[in-house]
Amino acid sequence: MMLLKGRVLLEHCGAVLFFSCLLVCSPVAFGDGGGGKDGAYAEVSQNLDSETEAAGRVLYESRCAQCHDANVVRAPQRYILQLSTPEAILSALNEGLMQEVASDLSLPQKTAIAEFLTKRKMSGDDARSAGLACSQAASEFNRAATPAFSHWGFDQEGTHYIGPDIAKVTKAALPTMEMDWAFAFPSAVRARSQPALAGGAVFVGSQSGLVYAFDAETGCTRWQFMASAEVRNAMIVAPWDPADEKVDPLVYFGDVSGNQYAVSAITGELIWRKRMDDHGVATLTAASTLVDDVLYVPISSLEEGAAISADYPCCTFRGAVAALNAGTGEELWRRYFIPPAKEQATNGAGKKLYGPSGVPVWAGMSVDGDLLFVATGDDYTGEGSGVSDSVIALNRHNGEIVWVAQARAGDVWNASCEYAGKINCPDDNGPDWDYGAGPVVATGASGRKLLLAGDKGGLVVGLDPLTGKVLWRNKVGRGGVVAGINFGLAAHGGKVFVPVSDVPDGRTYDEPAKPGLYALDIDTGEFIWKAPAEDTCNGRAGCFPGYSAAITVLDDYVLAGSNDGYLRAFDTENGAILWEYDTTQSVGAVGDRVAQGGSVGGGQAPIVVGDRIILNSGYAFSGKMPGNALLVLKARPQ
Repeated sequence: MMLLKGRVLLEHCGAVLFFSCLLVCSPVAFGDGGGGKDGAYAEVSQNLDSETEAAGRVLYESRCAQCHDANVVRAPQRYILQLSTPEAILSALNEGLMQEVASDLSLPQKTAIAEFLTKRKMSGDDARSAGLACSQAASEFNRAATPAFSHWGFDQEGTHYIGPDIAKVTKAALPTMEMDWAFAFPSAVRARSQPALAGGAVFVGSQSGLVYAFDAETGCTRWQFMASAEVRNAMIVAPWDPADEKVDPLVYFGDVSGNQYAVSAITGELIWRKRMDDHGVATLTAASTLVDDVLYVPISSLEEGAAISADYPCCTFRGAVAALNAGTGEELWRRYFIPPAKEQATNGAGKKLYGPSGVPVWAGMSVDGDLLFVATGDDYTGEGSGVSDSVIALNRHNGEIVWVAQARAGDVWNASCEYAGKINCPDDNGPDWDYGAGPVVATGASGRKLLLAGDKGGLVVGLDPLTGKVLWRNKVGRGGVVAGINFGLAAHGGKVFVPVSDVPDGRTYDEPAKPGLYALDIDTGEFIWKAPAEDTCNGRAGCFPGYSAAITVLDDYVLAGSNDGYLRAFDTENGAILWEYDTTQSVGAVGDRVAQGGSVGGGQAPIVVGDRIILNSGYAFSGKMPGNALLVLKARPQ
């Protein structure tokens, strides 16, 4: 039986909010530990049998589709539900806010719905009982240990630089790194939430929707919080005064069904929760940005993928950024980037087509003075707007647009363009080379400050942060639908470091793929060095060279997790590989479990604090290698 820690916090939601309210939003005290199956990762990707598929389809279409296939306001669409785990959906039907609606269904019927939606068999693993509960000193919050970082990009400029006051793993210490402890995320095939360190704890989200606070020394679990859906973005921990004995700092994160949360870093109790957009496929991909007690939340969507269905009325989402009171969640202002969509035509299936739509914000943001810098996605439908595929400066106090720098006009695309029939594909058809990597404010060797941005087309630009004027361009990668620069640059010492993925995407290009890591001069954009990625995959399924995840830079090396599952350290001076670690190997994890790594991907960068390196491994997305590992490496004393 699961124990509840403190007060259970229930949120009352309408019956149509199936996925937004999948589970009670509450801190869950860690039970007796143990539990679950070793190797559960290997079980969660089994194919469904035809009988379960058929039964689940009939039940879903008769009991659920009227809301989740019908664009009911605030009812997340099927495309969102499919990103959950079957365990999370079953829990909603059994004990969440959908239990009354499903009260006349048998357990096999509920299971069939859950497995049909997610296309995965139940693993038999209880996500809430994996690992070990902390006891005594390991469970205590250390107020003296203020956050190592309070921003996704480590600083508000988004540089992903960690200085020697925080990171003690020197270049010489890299070869001594050994596994300290690991955690196996239960029922997971991807691990992509960037951890945060504060109060002696490691905070991280997971595919199951559980957010964890692990003791940083031992890996035992201090608390865990169940969100409504997968938490893929970075943990943001508010700073505090260590002399304040009454301090109760907050941890901020969002889930894929579009909910933003603030929970207590000490207890894991919910402080506030806010659905950030009424649209049925709204999602929160990138981390929020915290400045002066204001939380800036970038709002994205999965409508680009939902457009695959010929029955989907494509498309009506419009990207936005909202500013919230960090303590209460009260909305201060909201900036939409395009006007509301209007009916424009019909598709071949007779469904209405709408536009304009798109311009999601799925990249991290940065701040310099009064300016908030945002990078936008592409248009889904319509004629093409002047704000898609753009870097935009907002006045962070009122959300007014100060300037827009568009990388390319007319990038109108949705996933229907990749399928036979192209039923919802716009005539322009892409190329889908939008921004997923957050803009970076950095200073060149000349002392001049620039704003740096890289997109999926492989293009890196240097901008004047006050005006948006383009100062230089360099097309570093070949680019592609899931290629180019995916999630994050890093900058330090007059250089900007550029990870390029360039995985195959089924398209034909006039130039070769250029997976690797590259260093450019911040002042001029010229190459300083190139480190093309070698193909170490040897035919392994889902393995590719190149780097799609965000990266981290220290004074003398850059850390980058690869599509091939290796974590590599590159010399900042010449790009030479100093050290590498294979994260795809199976390792023992807390609670007598086994963690299995895979590709490293998503909006996460390796964390270096003290003598430890922390990262996730596993990225069953875009055909890459699955995994379920949180890895904590420690340097041996020298």
